Amino acid sequence: MHIERFRVEVSDAALTDLHERLARTRWPDQLPGSRWDYGTDTAYLRELCDYWLASFDWRAAEAGLNAWPQFVTTTGGQRLHFLHVRSAHPMARPLLLLHGWPSTSAEFLRIIGPLVDPTSHGGRVGHAFHVIAPSLPGFGWSGPTTDFGWSTRRIATALIELIEHLGYPRVGVHGTDFGSVVGTHLATAAPERLTGLHLTLLPSSLRPRDREPTPEERLVIAAQDAVRAEQSGYAAVQSTTPQTLAHALVDSPAGQAAWIVEKFRSWTDCNGDLESTISRDELLANITTYWMTGTAGSSARLYFEDRRDAAPRRYVTVPTAYAAFPGDVYPASRTIAEDHYDVRRWTPMPRGGHFAALETPQLLVDDLRGFFADEPDEEGLPQ
Repeated sequence: MHIERFRVEVSDAALTDLHERLARTRWPDQLPGSRWDYGTDTAYLRELCDYWLASFDWRAAEAGLNAWPQFVTTTGGQRLHFLHVRSAHPMARPLLLLHGWPSTSAEFLRIIGPLVDPTSHGGRVGHAFHVIAPSLPGFGWSGPTTDFGWSTRRIATALIELIEHLGYPRVGVHGTDFGSVVGTHLATAAPERLTGLHLTLLPSSLRPRDREPTPEERLVIAAQDAVRAEQSGYAAVQSTTPQTLAHALVDSPAGQAAWIVEKFRSWTDCNGDLESTISRDELLANITTYWMTGTAGSSARLYFEDRRDAAPRRYVTVPTAYAAFPGDVYPASRTIAEDHYDVRRWTPMPRGGHFAALETPQLLVDDLRGFFADEPDEEGLPQ
């Protein structure tokens, strides 16, 4: 595995093209007073795109990304981009951060500093981590996937190779959204390589193993079914006809923004006001990354590949923690989770949603410290 240093460098021509396309956006009609009832509100999106065109500073966002060490390599024939930020503390432990859709590894920028340099952010020396944050294949700066079969299971295999090459005998894993699924595959494929598994989302398909659900569990399952009925249209499209969707999103920046913004608003703990939780600049940095890398289609393909790669669920023997953020997509049941994971820690959070590292970074950092850093694990240190 050959690893090279990487910097995000978007050309002036690409930015000019983006601005020209935004200026020529053809806007759809919208029923008066409908707001977000039918999907992304056109008035909000027009305001966001006006800001994207006239005020958003991509070069500042680019500099924020390039402030951290980034690398690219090839694994399984696929380009893989990742941040690798080493702590100055000698007893720091490696921690793999895994994002999902419609996010990128930039989701974790707020928490990298507190993780690698805890003494400057209210923590102790024993809270130090080395951070590895890949862009999942098909997402962001990893670029589009170039062959069939890049499911979450295959991504986990690629990450095992990366971890080995970086010289870490064992790592902690934090996953959100698809990152939770990749992390679970890591835990079942190579449990000896993980010190622990920390999740903020559990599969909504989890059901009690070899028993009937309790009344409390039935309430959680009913709530999950209600969310699925109202909010899973995007997943149905991306898991069945992702290429059809890709033609629209890679040609229209406003379309790309609409597809992502609706999910950010629905999945954050924002009471309908998305920018009260995630700044407009952070939101547009994420959207611009999808646009500049042309990964709308390849990120959607992950849904398609996972549907084809379905396999029986295996019990996770790796010690597992779950941070339950109230504004996340699906509620979860600890008793059901314990049928499938070796649950050691379950933290009901007072606030926050699906994008915890952006919405409530301190709560997430505190939980990661509490789970991984309470007891030293010298086997997890890099060689």
